Amino acid sequence: MSKSNPSVAYYISAHGYGHGVRSCDIIRALNERHPGLTVHMVSTLPASFLLNRTGPGRNRVRARSFDSGMVQLDSIRVDVDATLDKAVQLFSRRSEIVEQESSFLKETGMDLVVADIPALPIEAAACAGIPAVAVGNFGWDWIYSDFPSRDKRWNPIVVMFREQYGKTNLLLRLPFCEKMNAFPRIEDIPLLARPGRSRRADIAAIAGCDPQKKWILLSFTTLEWSEETLERVENIRDYEFLTVLPLQWRRKNIHALDREEVTFSDVIASADAVVSKPGFGILSDCIVNSKPLIYAERHDFLEYPILEESIKKYLKHLHLPAAKLYSGDLHESLDRIWTRPEPQAQLPAGGDVIAADRIAAMAGACV
Repeated sequence: MSKSNPSVAYYISAHGYGHGVRSCDIIRALNERHPGLTVHMVSTLPASFLLNRTGPGRNRVRARSFDSGMVQLDSIRVDVDATLDKAVQLFSRRSEIVEQESSFLKETGMDLVVADIPALPIEAAACAGIPAVAVGNFGWDWIYSDFPSRDKRWNPIVVMFREQYGKTNLLLRLPFCEKMNAFPRIEDIPLLARPGRSRRADIAAIAGCDPQKKWILLSFTTLEWSEETLERVENIRDYEFLTVLPLQWRRKNIHALDREEVTFSDVIASADAVVSKPGFGILSDCIVNSKPLIYAERHDFLEYPILEESIKKYLKHLHLPAAKLYSGDLHESLDRIWTRPEPQAQLPAGGDVIAADRIAAMAGACV
């Protein structure tokens, strides 16, 4: 039965910004195409970021976390032992969390749960008798499956996630994905991201960077650069570097931008190239904006080979060893990226609209 004002609880992992970026892309499409639908975003990502990326709509933010993700030392490095401690703590409270969240879903009259890609809300939805949609290119069961050989305490964690994912009514599987066999029903959709607008004149006025030089976006949430590294980067005179808050350094050629003033997609559209680690969000944004990517490797993250393969296929690219990234030895890579081969293939977009329509239909929205 269709409803004029359905409500969706949209649970977003706070592991980096990638899950939030793609979730917001779908919610923005929901706002545009189904304005009567109310979206309750549940995440510990900053509310300002979520509301800025989704744009105007019937959106609410509730600050709660329902997965452990990977504990990160910074945007490149992870702490597997600390992640296990968080996951064990979460597992120990499984029944309590599911019962509480199931009651919340029923009491607030939610019509649908969407998860990118915590598993506990999916189990809570099943207990509450409402459908659940998952969105993602990997499940935490798969990411964690690489770790039981190190510590047997990982085994029940992996099993828990598989059991919970098995209760999903539909998985909207994104590009750059693993098989995601824990999910019983899968629908593949294209890229979610949309191109940004080049705003070089605005950014030059806001940040004071030289519009005549090439602009390089350093796309990291956190990056442990020493004073020596920062001095080395500051001495690269023929480039201007952009960061997005919370990452910022007070240097002549490194300029921090606030998402409130310039959206992230517009920052990428305005840059000439990007330096980052392989991640779903930055890879998607670089593809739709046709931006070259210089990337550093990641360890202890099973998704890395899949993302690296996609980088090599869909982007003009160059690998920068992590050791050179941390030492600030960027100049050679920056000079080489412009002559690298063009991408071998293209990837279609429009997945945000497809996902929005599927979610609205499952929530019972009037069309």
